[in-house]
Amino acid sequence: MKSKYIVYPDAEQVAVWEEDIDPPGESEILCKAEKSLISIGTELNCLRGISDPGTNWHDWIKFPFRPGYSMVGRVLEIGSGVHDVKPGDRIDVPEGIGIYVLPDHITSEQGTWRSLAVTTQNALRRCSFQFGETVGVVGLGILGQLVVQYLAAAGARRIVVIDTVDSRLELAKQHGATHTLKMPVQDAANAVEEITGGWMLDVAFDVTGHPAVLAPTVRLVRRFGRLVLLGDTPTPGQQILGPGVVFKSIAVMGIHGYAVPDKRTEFTPWTVEEMSHVFFDYVTQGKMNVDDL
Repeated sequence: MKSKYIVYPDAEQVAVWEEDIDPPGESEILCKAEKSLISIGTELNCLRGISDPGTNWHDWIKFPFRPGYSMVGRVLEIGSGVHDVKPGDRIDVPEGIGIYVLPDHITSEQGTWRSLAVTTQNALRRCSFQFGETVGVVGLGILGQLVVQYLAAAGARRIVVIDTVDSRLELAKQHGATHTLKMPVQDAANAVEEITGGWMLDVAFDVTGHPAVLAPTVRLVRRFGRLVLLGDTPTPGQQILGPGVVFKSIAVMGIHGYAVPDKRTEFTPWTVEEMSHVFFDYVTQGKMNVDDL
């Protein structure tokens, strides 16, 4: 059997190559792709191939590079030792977080969002978001849009979104944002001060992955507030904290999608599987919508 796949032969190059596929070996699954999702920031960073030495990007991106980590496929064959799936199942197979058999009422397109939905859900849990807080989201790509929806579902009092693209702002408003600011984040401090009556943001999410965004986002956060880095820049050497982190005692935390418990216990309940259940339940209940993204 032959299979085609997308590859980056070198920086700024994209090609489609073909390979032979062997029957599945022990503990392996052979599936046919139905839908895949492009994680725009990650895929473009890998395509550019620019990263600082010592970063996970630098160790990960080696050309030729095979992009992609969010795919739903139909199981064709299973190898020996595979007991949790069977031929005919639709499975979500993101790299690094294990497979997930999709329920019949979830479309394959919705299923491709699981990896990013777990990452963004993990961000709200890690920052200890509290009901009624005022939160800002800087950058309204697909991750930012998911964060907005989770915040709305979790009971944020105000959701202030910042971007320079009208369509992104409008989509975020439809999904629960209470205030939209069409401007660079560098210009947003006065507007946030006015919206919050001088309190500023309890939590700010930098979902851009751009090194220049961190410092001006610090200015939007109140004393003892939290700043969440949900976009991982491949060039952190260009990233600075700016003034206010120490003086205002701000907590800055990074969020990675795979930094979650391996096993569910009473003390660590939120595994990838449990957060996946929450996401798909929210989609079913209409609390989250990825169809318009």
